[in-house]
Amino acid sequence: MHRTIEPAIQYWGTPVVLVSTLCEDGRVNVAPMSSAFWLGWTCMLGLDATSLTVANLERERSCVLNLASAANADAVNALALTTGAASVPLHKKLLGYRHEPDKLGVAGLSTLPSAVVPVPRIAECEVHLEAVVEKIRPFARGDARMAIPACSVELRIVQVHVEESLMLDADKVDPARWTPLIMSFRRLFARGAEVGPSRLARGDEAAYAPWKAGLARRTAARVLGAVAEVRYGIAEED
Repeated sequence: MHRTIEPAIQYWGTPVVLVSTLCEDGRVNVAPMSSAFWLGWTCMLGLDATSLTVANLERERSCVLNLASAANADAVNALALTTGAASVPLHKKLLGYRHEPDKLGVAGLSTLPSAVVPVPRIAECEVHLEAVVEKIRPFARGDARMAIPACSVELRIVQVHVEESLMLDADKVDPARWTPLIMSFRRLFARGAEVGPSRLARGDEAAYAPWKAGLARRTAARVLGAVAEVRYGIAEED
């Protein structure tokens, strides 16, 4: 039997991401978050609009999404309830946040240079997604239950780095070896065992990447995409 409830939070299980950004003075800020999803090579983040990460994204227009695995749980906990912002917003003070200017040091993390964006990657993470900002929008303004100012950040992935031990071949990740850290109702989990075969996985993964095919297929994909956008695209709202 189902029960009608009003949970305080809607955290049903999402991956933990360490977002690295550059501060105005050149420092690297690292923020753990878990309101993230991907579609194609585009990622959407949901963030507290008062965060230093948002200010850095608005100014620098780039970041690295360092995907946390179970091995990074201690670093995620070390960064939890810290903010790089010198002035801690009242709602964060009430939640127990404190100012921490050296996020890398407090979490015991080190960096690697990125290939495309100026923001460094977090060496201890197995997956790094270099990204540039496409749009930053207000989020949940009509939600009476949203207690903080929030925004959504649309990112375009421009470079992907993956630890070699996770790979099946040159461009394919082995999902059996990749164990993302999952946040569910404020608690951290590692992914469990595979429950069975997936019908979606029967086809060739390359079907999702027409840009890797020959010129004819790439052209056809662009034409079909343009037609679909006209027919099914969602209009931009003011």
